[in-house]
Amino acid sequence: MGEVDLAAIEAERERIRGEYLEGGRSSSARGLHHTALLCADVERTIRFYQGVLEFPLTEIVGNRDYEGSNHFFFDIGNGNLLAFFDFPGLELGPYAEVLGGLHHLAISVEPDNWERLKGNLDAAGVEYLEESGTSIYFRDPDGARIELISDPLGEMYGLSVL
Repeated sequence: MGEVDLAAIEAERERIRGEYLEGGRSSSARGLHHTALLCADVERTIRFYQGVLEFPLTEIVGNRDYEGSNHFFFDIGNGNLLAFFDFPGLELGPYAEVLGGLHHLAISVEPDNWERLKGNLDAAGVEYLEESGTSIYFRDPDGARIELISDPLGEMYGLSVL
């Protein structure tokens, strides 16, 4: 990879900010209904997300698009869901971060819950990276990168992003 012109990148960021930021404008969306990830083992995923992260399993149904597959949901607060599919008989291979793919999923939790969940991760032997005293990054059982952030919704590291 060649040398990066940081001054040019910052100038382009400022140009884009000036041209496209629309503070105060209402979105056409109501919110995130669900984000769907893939898993290799339904029960292992439930044990991790419900047992370790304390996200209640709300439903498990058949996947209408793939016979024998499950579509199941966890409550992540404020009417938002985290969903999973398994695809029995289909070899998915290891998780990979690729252009156009998922880098990480950031889930806001109250500061007291953040501390408790960090303890849950420790107790479960899950390795994590703590950043800025408000974020924990770790991988789920299938390798997807998850962030638990104790900043309020619409804020990140003291910056209002909403």
